[in-house]
Amino acid sequence: MRPAARPTARPQTLLIAGATGALGSELVRRLAGTHRYAHTRVLAGEPMHDGLRGVESVTVPAAEPVGAWPAMPHATADVAVVAFDPPRLYHGRERALWAPAPAQLGELARWLQGQGVRTLAVVQPHDQGSLPEALKHGLATMDEHALAALDFDCVLILRTARKPAALKLGLLERLAAWMLSVTRFMVPSTERPVRGAKVAELLDVALQIAPPGVHVAAPEVVWAASQGHTRAVAERWLLGTPGEGSDPVSAKDAWKAV
Repeated sequence: MRPAARPTARPQTLLIAGATGALGSELVRRLAGTHRYAHTRVLAGEPMHDGLRGVESVTVPAAEPVGAWPAMPHATADVAVVAFDPPRLYHGRERALWAPAPAQLGELARWLQGQGVRTLAVVQPHDQGSLPEALKHGLATMDEHALAALDFDCVLILRTARKPAALKLGLLERLAAWMLSVTRFMVPSTERPVRGAKVAELLDVALQIAPPGVHVAAPEVVWAASQGHTRAVAERWLLGTPGEGSDPVSAKDAWKAV
């Protein structure tokens, strides 16, 4: 007697809020390109032509507060990713996409929950070297605490450092900034920005293996994953086990800073 075939998992729909900037672009390329999702949707602030195969835009009322957004049957999803990376001015298409602000996280999460989202991933930026040690592996803001209290099956928060914003300074201010620039060498490498492609790779693996619950990846975890042992680091972060098929010595070395 032949064994019964295992039931096929229902194809899932992915929704990305903040598909802008270098990070958002890499998230779309990586996650939409895996073909694990039946549909991939991105939020847009104005109507736009869908130029990427398999990715469709959903226009939201960007001029209204997120808390006032209505339910949108055409924007339902199982998995949602929220990223905070402003549009690049020289990318005309990105100007049409909707980019959330960190202050909108709570309202956006509640709206996504109403859209049927059960797994939520947030790539949360912070100024390099400024996050207190006690908060790196836990919830750092009231919005994140509210997020964890919502009824999602799984919440992933990836903390990734961002580059300091460029400021327009006068002559004396530029001189002072130059004199103080030596302090940038005091920021550990594990606290410096990681390329968007590496962040997207870690998130891709995390979405595949994460158990239910709230999981926070400190900047050191994101950095360790960028050193070439993404799955090993992700499994140790989420499952507490070394990655199968990985070089145990190299994987351990990549984790030393965590």
